[in-house]
Amino acid sequence: MIKIVVDDKIPFLRGALEPFGKVLYFPGKDINNEILKDANALIIRTRTICNKELLGGTNVKFIATATIGFDHIDTVYCEKNNIKWTNAPGCNSGSVMQYIGSALVRLSMKHNFDLSKKTIGIVGHGNVGSKVARLASALGMKVLINDPPLQRKGVLQNSVSLNEIKEKADIITFHVPLNKTGIDKTLHLVDDGFIKSLKPTTLIINSSRGEVIDNLALKFALQNKQIKGAVLDVWENEPNIDKELLDLVDIATPHIAGYSADGKANGTAMSVQAINDFFGFGLRKWFPSNVPLPENAEITLNLKNKTEMEILSQLILNTYDIKFDDMRLRKSMDTFEYQRGDYPMRREFSSYSIKMDPNNITLKEKLQKIGFKII
Repeated sequence: MIKIVVDDKIPFLRGALEPFGKVLYFPGKDINNEILKDANALIIRTRTICNKELLGGTNVKFIATATIGFDHIDTVYCEKNNIKWTNAPGCNSGSVMQYIGSALVRLSMKHNFDLSKKTIGIVGHGNVGSKVARLASALGMKVLINDPPLQRKGVLQNSVSLNEIKEKADIITFHVPLNKTGIDKTLHLVDDGFIKSLKPTTLIINSSRGEVIDNLALKFALQNKQIKGAVLDVWENEPNIDKELLDLVDIATPHIAGYSADGKANGTAMSVQAINDFFGFGLRKWFPSNVPLPENAEITLNLKNKTEMEILSQLILNTYDIKFDDMRLRKSMDTFEYQRGDYPMRREFSSYSIKMDPNNITLKEKLQKIGFKII
């Protein structure tokens, strides 16, 4: 019987693997070398740093992280020591799209502008960035996309340079991995020089990795009004974030952009299916059966005396209003990790069905593009 160590905050997992081995649950930050001495597999999130210090001298041969990012895994060490690892690419892309949608609506309300008259620059066009582009297009925004790796592969049409995004975008959102070196380095991609090249009316959104933005440079820029504002879900030195920076940004959240119940279920399922492929448990198509439904899963649309943008904005906020996550973090910055671990249930756009006049074809198409079901 194999031994599997699991981050106890990974949802919907308990009971799935118990028939096939000894499964032990620990807080991600508490998983250590001693715990792993006789473990064969590990299922984690970003708070468990998988390197020689953690893995050396253990029996671990398989690691699954139920997250898109995998910069917490020393992949070189794993490969040299015959440790197979997997991540969950795209698992929470719909959740991050929903987060960005809510952030855009709240920014438009706070700064009193029409989203359909704005240009958004999307840096990174993978699983998340491509969905954000679709959402922004449905909201009537002009979309500029930058993704050098995809451009070099010839799979991305109409890509623009980062300089063009700096020059033309009113809002810039980042959906890139954390690359610390190389031609596609993203560590401190947004530094003092980057910020100085922006229009003073620019808004920045980061829900990728905290280190993509030099937080000190951003703080200085906001203090000196070099840019209009920012939304941060990810921070340098998490969970010990900069209080001064938190007070300066428009919206502050505790690394929960991808924390919808759908995104969590997808990440858990991909991890279970991956560990199945390695050990052969017969769980190739496993998916959680206990994901709760939203309270207002069916919404009747009232179009009276409302613009199309007002309707779209209202529906986005009905599914998820980012202001509540912002309020919780500002009220209790020191409970950053607790807020992540005890995050309220949130379902994505695809969990909601909209009753509406079927003759309004334009609005129907936009809602479907965002991800809503139309009934």
